Amino acid sequence: MASGFFAILDDIAALMDDVAVASKVATKQTAGILGDDLAVNAEKATGFLSSREIPVLWSITKGSFLNKLIIVPIVFLLQFFLPAVIKIVLIIGGLYLAYEGMEKIVEYFFHKKEKQEQTISDVQDEGAEKTKVKSAITTDFILSLEIVIIALGSVLDKSLPIQIMTVCVVAILATIGVYGIVALIVRMDDAGFKLIKKSNNQGFLTTLGNLLVKALPLIIKALAVIGTIALLLVSGGIFDHNIKEVHDFLPQVPEMPKQFLYGIIAGSIMVAVVTFGKKSMRLPKSKILNKTKRVAKKCNPFFRN
Repeated sequence: MASGFFAILDDIAALMDDVAVASKVATKQTAGILGDDLAVNAEKATGFLSSREIPVLWSITKGSFLNKLIIVPIVFLLQFFLPAVIKIVLIIGGLYLAYEGMEKIVEYFFHKKEKQEQTISDVQDEGAEKTKVKSAITTDFILSLEIVIIALGSVLDKSLPIQIMTVCVVAILATIGVYGIVALIVRMDDAGFKLIKKSNNQGFLTTLGNLLVKALPLIIKALAVIGTIALLLVSGGIFDHNIKEVHDFLPQVPEMPKQFLYGIIAGSIMVAVVTFGKKSMRLPKSKILNKTKRVAKKCNPFFRN
């Protein structure tokens, strides 16, 4: 009886050891996408009032956990029954990421004046906050999908229990690690002010506190640029790794510039398609409105626009 119990414990220990080794390998393989995930989500989680930063970040973190709770079982099912669908889903997600990245560039160069008029009070609006949180969770869904697929791909030669546990460990560590670091970034200024207060505005702690306070705006600006580049790189990487014709195109060009170029091309096409679609939807409405006005004028001579 006792020997059987210890044998079970030994099997569990061996399984945990295998999971630890497999998780280490999977985490190394997902390191690149995790770095991009950090840059993108740090940029998404900034721009709110100080009192709303942690609640907003917590909302995005919960959304990220829910994303992975949905993604992990679906990816396993697709891997066993419809592996080709995973590529299609990834490519669609890549198009969305490319659109998000290119839209930011278009807004910066062509709608800069409109963006400068927006103040932080706009972000304070509940509707604007929900929109930004929703956008962050949607982006996280696509990045999480790629993380889970890469993690699963690194342990396909292992048994099913090890595959499941490894992917779950990577998914949990990715969420905690990424959003934990983001939380530290967005609260840098608060930490700086506390250090200044604690040191009575003198000594090394005051210097460090001032450095943290002054560095935050620069970091936020840098994250906006890095996050946009990361979106285009991740999307280009998805096309490069999942579409053979795209992968074989421009073989002499290094991987990173090539993927960035793919992201820009796909993003430009998506921005053009979405813009045309929006204008096409508005056009029938304006025609109907004009026709209604003409009819109203005929029926009522006192009608005014």
